[in-house]
Amino acid sequence: MFKAINIFFCIIFLIFTALQWNDPDPYLWMPLYSLSVCGCVFALKGMYLPRFYFATIAIYVVCAVFLFFTDDGVWSWMMQHNFQTLTDSMKATEPWVENTKEFGGLLIAIIVMGFNVSILRLKTQAKYLS
Repeated sequence: MFKAINIFFCIIFLIFTALQWNDPDPYLWMPLYSLSVCGCVFALKGMYLPRFYFATIAIYVVCAVFLFFTDDGVWSWMMQHNFQTLTDSMKATEPWVENTKEFGGLLIAIIVMGFNVSILRLKTQAKYLS
């Protein structure tokens, strides 16, 4: 099951990375999502790299906090735009839509990287205990 989850998210993060190509700031988002691809590949290979996972999670948390509180971020979407639908196309007049979607992508990445480091840690401990 662990491998299936990581294959699934590896593909998802590859798609996320590719979709950033036409983003206004691909130089930021493509490397961020590529880190998640690497994390899933490392997990598939059974490589327990806690420094990599914790550093990646820390980077994602900093970016997520910024996107949450920035002027056109998630907080703005919730408070000033009353949770307006995010399924509309992104427009220059509605920057909170893109920032909120990016925030969601970061939350997914944080959860997946946290899941991977937790499972890999348990597997590593189980090897040493047996």
